[in-house]
Amino acid sequence: MAGVKLDWTGVIPAATTQFDEGLAVDLDATQKVLDGLIRDGVDGIIVMGTVGENNSLEPEEKRVVLKAAVEVADGRVPIITGVSELTTARAERYAKDAEDIGVDALMVLPAMVYMPSAEELEAHFRAVAAASGLPNMLYNNPTMYRIALTNADLKRLSDVPNIVALKESAPDSRRITDILNELGDRYSVMVGLDDVALEGLVLGAKGWVSGLTNAFPEESVALVKAVKDGDMARALEIYRWFMPLLHLDAVSDLVQSIKLSEAIMGRGTERVRMPRMPLTGARRAEVIAMVEKAAATRPIGSGKALKIA
Repeated sequence: MAGVKLDWTGVIPAATTQFDEGLAVDLDATQKVLDGLIRDGVDGIIVMGTVGENNSLEPEEKRVVLKAAVEVADGRVPIITGVSELTTARAERYAKDAEDIGVDALMVLPAMVYMPSAEELEAHFRAVAAASGLPNMLYNNPTMYRIALTNADLKRLSDVPNIVALKESAPDSRRITDILNELGDRYSVMVGLDDVALEGLVLGAKGWVSGLTNAFPEESVALVKAVKDGDMARALEIYRWFMPLLHLDAVSDLVQSIKLSEAIMGRGTERVRMPRMPLTGARRAEVIAMVEKAAATRPIGSGKALKIA
């Protein structure tokens, strides 16, 4: 383990994986993106989550990206990796390899494609947790992954000592209160959907796993700080400015939208791997206009939008 303190608070962006013109993994560009986020004050980084296009990478590419992430972080912030595999055995191998590489924690998804029963979901999470000594954050995103991680599931898993956190990405912010009411402080709850971030933090989430932080990290850090400091007027000012972009995290083309936003802000490229394709036409124009408007009116950061055709 890299040994960086991880307390599941603050802003932890789900970072992008960068590709070159031939769509090979661009390690230098990926490290540049990660270094930029760290320099702008994020509290940790998730590599190869949904935004990092985990399931578009080959197994050996994932290990190489992990090594590059640990290298560039150099102990400045914790590195967390998504565990998103088709089978439990593959997820177990990846968890063990991530620990050997020096990652600080895992964000564990249900097995991809297959819709498990509650018993199968529990068995998957238990097996992945047992595969390493790393802390695990379970990822609940019923809209995207078609399976809901319920409070009953969380109660059954509460005897697993290294399952310590939950990324809660259900669109209904009432889930945060229900989780805390039923499970207390057993899990560190992270709000995982950008356009309910403020609601989740106010209701008791310890931190925010964010997508749009890739484009606007300074405002993301300031938003969480304002909530922590009890400055709700400032938090609302930032959140209302941010909201049009935060909605991009809750749509099917979130990866392309976030990467395009990132590119407009001069922080990466919009290249994605198929089956995803870069935005075109009216949708592309819409996102560009949103980002340019946000850049022109941003309440904190100093960077300006680049002109992108």
